[in-house]
Amino acid sequence: MCKSSGSYPGKLFIVEGIDGSGKSTQIDLLHKWLLSQGYSTFFSEWNSSPLVKRTTKRGKSKRLLTPLTFSLIHATDFADRTERNIVPPLKAGAAVLADRYVYTAFARDVARGVDPQWVREVYSFAVKPTVAFYFRVPLEVALDRILTGRPELKWYEAGMDLGLSEDPYESFKLFQGRILEQYDAMVDEFDLQVIDGTLPIAEQQQQVRSIVQPYLQHLLRRPDDAFTYRRRQAGE
Repeated sequence: MCKSSGSYPGKLFIVEGIDGSGKSTQIDLLHKWLLSQGYSTFFSEWNSSPLVKRTTKRGKSKRLLTPLTFSLIHATDFADRTERNIVPPLKAGAAVLADRYVYTAFARDVARGVDPQWVREVYSFAVKPTVAFYFRVPLEVALDRILTGRPELKWYEAGMDLGLSEDPYESFKLFQGRILEQYDAMVDEFDLQVIDGTLPIAEQQQQVRSIVQPYLQHLLRRPDDAFTYRRRQAGE
């Protein structure tokens, strides 16, 4: 990654984990808490850029995406969101939250057989997060959460393109197992902050907030809250 979030006045907090890890719930709770505290906060989600959404949808529906094209499409999505949704608020001094970041590509693309070093070089322009949370859960727990009441799995979601199994649910289990191995291997490489995803939701959130808290002191506040905050600091 070419630049640390420390190069900007804003702070970048991201969450990672396999499907069913509970990371989306935690980043949503953190987002709401930061807003309630008066901080100017922006949110970005994996694979959400309108620039490539139509191409991605068409490729998935026709099953045209190879592991390499899948990787490049997600990298294009990430580059667009970095330029439009991540760097500008960081420059302004705001908090930026991301549900999935480059580590999702490092895990999923490599699980699909793409060269690890190549993927890392593709994303070398990414801003290094202030804190990168990894919500770790046993594979069985994650699978139980994601598959309970699920009518069916999508073809790529289940990793059916890899030929792991003809059964979508078995393929999904094997694919997620590969991804989990990649995440665990990245903890030390990227200094991921591990949170036990099997703990009660409130306890996980308490840990997340305690880790984030020291980085909030000089973050941009929303206009009304900034005025109130300055008055409190002045003892008025």
